[in-house]
Amino acid sequence: MQGGVFRSCQLFLILVLLLCPSRPVWGLQYKQYLHFQVLSPGDIQYIFTTTPAKDFGGIFNQRYDQIHLVPADPLEACGELNNGAFIQGEIALVERGGCSFLSKTRVIQEHGGLAVIIADNAADNDSRYVDMINDNSGRTADIPALFLLGRDGYMIQRSLEQHGLPWAIISIPVNISSIPTFELKQPPWTYW
Repeated sequence: MQGGVFRSCQLFLILVLLLCPSRPVWGLQYKQYLHFQVLSPGDIQYIFTTTPAKDFGGIFNQRYDQIHLVPADPLEACGELNNGAFIQGEIALVERGGCSFLSKTRVIQEHGGLAVIIADNAADNDSRYVDMINDNSGRTADIPALFLLGRDGYMIQRSLEQHGLPWAIISIPVNISSIPTFELKQPPWTYW
């Protein structure tokens, strides 16, 4: 009897090891949404939706209650940044175009950014998410890279310009499953 129980336990452990991933997977994965909320400036205090890069960058597995979202200068972030010192230890907002998604992510990483949010360069895009893929250059990036709809990126940048602010203050990630639907502060221009 004891041999049968022992053998059953062995088979169970082998099954568990075969069915479980080879390494633990924490945080946001590809094709999942990550939400963040702008806390300041007040006129753009909405919850925004992003998606992670498909096959590069780190996994977003830390919460930041109040962190700066700093627009890169230049916004395309394809080379040296004029405001790189402000990006260190913060999250950068960059715009699609000019170079690969991976190149942008590496530029922000080299300036000490904790993550990068890449907004579509089509300011009228309020519903189509883009799969951010590796550029096959053999390079890697360790920080998370997130894609933001163009309309959302445009509205955040416009608000910062109108207020003369160098950055927004955000909370990221925001768990919207714990927020009642009627309390969700969704951007009025975005379909949810």
